Amino acid sequence: MLSEIGINAKEASKHLGNLNLEIKNKILNDMAYEIELNSQKILLANEQDLQEAKNFNLTDALSDRLRLDEIRINGMCNGLKKIIALNDPVGEITKSWTTSEGLKINKVRSPFGVIGIIYEARPNVTSDVTGLCIKSGNAAVLRGSSYALNSNLAILECLQSALIKNNIDKNSVQLIQSKERKDTIKFMQMTEYIDLIIPRGGKGLIQTLVENAKVPFILDGDGNVHLYVHEDADESTCTQIILNSKVQRPGVCNALETLIIHENIYKKIGKEIINSLLENEVELFVDPKIKLDFPNLQEADKIHYETEFHDLKLAIKIVNSSDEAILHIQKYSTGHTESILTSSDAEAEKFSKLIDSSVVFINASTRFTDGEMFGFGAEIGISTQKLHVRGPMGLEALTNERYIVKGEGTVRN
Repeated sequence: MLSEIGINAKEASKHLGNLNLEIKNKILNDMAYEIELNSQKILLANEQDLQEAKNFNLTDALSDRLRLDEIRINGMCNGLKKIIALNDPVGEITKSWTTSEGLKINKVRSPFGVIGIIYEARPNVTSDVTGLCIKSGNAAVLRGSSYALNSNLAILECLQSALIKNNIDKNSVQLIQSKERKDTIKFMQMTEYIDLIIPRGGKGLIQTLVENAKVPFILDGDGNVHLYVHEDADESTCTQIILNSKVQRPGVCNALETLIIHENIYKKIGKEIINSLLENEVELFVDPKIKLDFPNLQEADKIHYETEFHDLKLAIKIVNSSDEAILHIQKYSTGHTESILTSSDAEAEKFSKLIDSSVVFINASTRFTDGEMFGFGAEIGISTQKLHVRGPMGLEALTNERYIVKGEGTVRN
């Protein structure tokens, strides 16, 4: 079964790279239309998944990631439409020069071929990544969570209907329906069919890839996200930025997991910050200095500081300097997203240079680490590695660069 999926994807990819911009955009528009038209069918499938997911004892945050509603379905449609407005990366000449022998060399963006995506919980990823793959000329093979299978199949049917409507091979996007872990591992090793794998999941998935994958992959790793409040931060915006970073959607990878507060500003607005978090039902693991003011809270330890909670939980540390904050982040960061709140350009620059994460924010919520927020349309993931792309991944990340060289009967002496 997996081999058949691979063969079909490879065949479909041969034609996708040659599609013009007009037909690709029409496909995307039709995909959005089909999802909107079949929204009730998708919601019924999602409700079935939510009922069955109770057997998996998912956290509230993961259940939220699984859940679809009309707003999120509209978001899926809008995400596809936003990709339509983006420039087509395929065929873009990124550099051009002529050698002394008269060869005209163009460096050109080209599709990878077949992209494999392994993702957990969020069914909206099914449409997001498909749209990006189609626009970038790649076939997509999807491996979603077993507990989101019904939702993913309902969405897939809409996507494939749009492909068929435009006389494009429906196997341009396929979904692995097996729930067996061994098939996921086999998928990671299908080098004859899959050109690149992009994972969107937690530590378990990443570790499985590292230990088993033979296909090249991009690490969409843990989001142990930090926010440091420097002593000169704008007191009027601190609390709202912290709450937005932690509370808006605690189950996603760009949600805040460790808050670091300079001791001087803690003395000014620390109690306000703590009380606001508690009012929003955030479970706090705190520095001993905070525990003096809030004796009922649990003291933070090493485990809390290295944990990506994916939940309404937060570790908080008090520091005496930005150097201490930076050292803490360097020790526990997973290289995803960090933020500093400061009025000092010098402190912001120092933080940006010394924190080696894929995204560093200055005076902004960590929740902006997102391809759509960066203007990429939908995103296919967030890379925490350094090759070949880093941070939110949009269309360009799904292409590579090769050389097209033109001569005029040119031979080498």
